[in-house]
Amino acid sequence: MTARILAADSVRPVDDFEQDALRVAEAIRERGIGLGDRVMLKAGNSASYVCVLYALMHVGASIVLVDQQEHPEETRRIALRTGVKVTFVDDETPVYPDADPIHLYELMVAVADHEPTAPALSFDAWGELPDGLIMWTSGSTGSPKGVVKSGGSFLRNLRRNADQVGHRADDVLMPLLPFAHQYGLSMVLIAWLTRCSLVIAPYRRLDRALRMARDAGVTVIDATPSSYRSILSLMNRKPALREHLSATRMFCVGAAPLDAPLVGQYVAEFGLPLLDSYGSTELGNISFATLDNPVACGRAMEGIRLRIVDEDGRELPAGETGEIQVDTPDALEGQVADDGTIVWADSTGWQATGDLGHLDAGDNLHVLGRKFAVHRMGYTLYPELIERKAAAEGCPTRIVPLPDELRGSQLVFFVEDEEMREAGHWRERLCAVLPAFEQPNKVVVLERFPLNRNGKPDKKALTELAAAQA
Repeated sequence: MTARILAADSVRPVDDFEQDALRVAEAIRERGIGLGDRVMLKAGNSASYVCVLYALMHVGASIVLVDQQEHPEETRRIALRTGVKVTFVDDETPVYPDADPIHLYELMVAVADHEPTAPALSFDAWGELPDGLIMWTSGSTGSPKGVVKSGGSFLRNLRRNADQVGHRADDVLMPLLPFAHQYGLSMVLIAWLTRCSLVIAPYRRLDRALRMARDAGVTVIDATPSSYRSILSLMNRKPALREHLSATRMFCVGAAPLDAPLVGQYVAEFGLPLLDSYGSTELGNISFATLDNPVACGRAMEGIRLRIVDEDGRELPAGETGEIQVDTPDALEGQVADDGTIVWADSTGWQATGDLGHLDAGDNLHVLGRKFAVHRMGYTLYPELIERKAAAEGCPTRIVPLPDELRGSQLVFFVEDEEMREAGHWRERLCAVLPAFEQPNKVVVLERFPLNRNGKPDKKALTELAAAQA
């Protein structure tokens, strides 16, 4: 079957799509953008987005990816800080008044009748750039950071990814993720590396995405746990939607913690697990569960090492919980400083992640959450470990600790419940599975957790809600 790029308003064979990207690359060069020039790409997921991304990689630009929903003032700050020469946007993208952007649609129309001069797309020059890609972290654990990646190392990391997970040329990938972030961008470029089909679906309209999955014969879906919960909810209301995923052979998940009950629901519904993964913007993709090893976040990819250490940096044996450290050749090159210069990183050897987890006897990685301790009633607690314990008992929670002079911390438990059952119902269930020092001071029931732009539970929004409740 011919590989295709499928969007809501267009279907193009991959070869024809790449010819479009070559035409756009020539138009970009005509605007004075060439090797090493820094540009910003801020737009929503679309065929035009992918086409312009490929074109920018072909001309060897240094690409600053910014989420479409980023505030105009923050966008302006990023543009000034990174020294971008030009900004590419779509018609739905908010930009600052003096941005003078190039619109993707305008660019596509302008080159529709051009004949490309280059024989094929090549990302070789882009791959040589130490700052080929600059991505901004979600800021879920602090201020967003500009992470500088080498184009070549980014692509090599994705090749390891595709080889481990088992992506094939006959696959049809549908990432329900924003392309401006690590996970979504990874899937767009894995489609290019493996020469398979890519479905560009509206990830915020899952009903439409499921129809596209049916029509395109999607074989691999990548999404956050929140999206997978929403898909199940849609199918419970409209059972016929289940058949829309009949061709799917892999459900892959990442970007946020995954709980066992959700995995069990997919096994019961489809006979397939959710294949979890682990990685970060700074260190790239690290480990993946696979169809032949669907355990936790799976094993580290070829060429990457994992270990677990205690507070003193001593390596821990299998089964013991500590901080996850990674040794990878695919780590960041540096970060963008406040004055716009790049602070180059020493990314060789073991890198601390700030995440807690353990390795089992089969070297599978079990990620438990951020290494963020609070002190309460004489105990040292890790809220995300408590969340995992609660989730295993069917209580999907997010915990916000608030300072308390008497106890050290108060714990506000947010529970996600579509049925909006009373807080007392959930307090009873939580107290039945948690010791007294881990039990909630307050329980707040939400129909849905607020999410940040990367599809993760929005810790800042939850903290504000907790403070308001207190």
